[in-house]
Amino acid sequence: MNELNHFKKEIAYFMRRLYKRGLTTTSGGNISVKLPNGMVLITASQTDKGRMKASDVGMTDIHGRNLSNKLKLSMETGMHLAVYKNRPEVHAIVHAHPPLATSFAVAHKSINVNLMGESRAVVGKIATAPYQLMGTLALAEVVATEITTANAVLLANHGVLTVGKSLLEAFDRLEVVESCAKVELLSSLIGGAQPLSSEEVQAIDKLMNT
Repeated sequence: MNELNHFKKEIAYFMRRLYKRGLTTTSGGNISVKLPNGMVLITASQTDKGRMKASDVGMTDIHGRNLSNKLKLSMETGMHLAVYKNRPEVHAIVHAHPPLATSFAVAHKSINVNLMGESRAVVGKIATAPYQLMGTLALAEVVATEITTANAVLLANHGVLTVGKSLLEAFDRLEVVESCAKVELLSSLIGGAQPLSSEEVQAIDKLMNT
């Protein structure tokens, strides 16, 4: 029970942090953690993200059965579960609508992670998923497919989803995706970015895999 409360508090904390950083809106975004027993904790729907508490975090099994009768789980619960099924090593998911990264998703443009060493090292690759209606099985399927080859996905006309072995890692990746989008946009206004060379990228990948 103490472990359960710990993870609920962490989820609520990171959701408040997302809101304070301007990475999501009061009603937007969702966070989940897969527990060692296979159950999944996920933020509830229709809650104030800026004031989220541990009591606003619900629980489901891998089949989507709501184990928190007093809470309505996030409408994107199916998307989270589909990602966990396709990526067994993932234990945390952050989905939000950071403005700059989401602008790339709305414009159907990719974000270049090879502009900075940090973005290449932390994120590695950003996949893209075609638009599907929010909260649908179709959205869950396309995101789960794209996440098999990346740790971050731009959801067309929607937002961003990142994964990690821990909640901190998933949150960090979302922040870095937003930072990378900001750097790319700003550098385009002052003459264009000069990305890392292929040799420099390979050196970063080698460093992260050692």
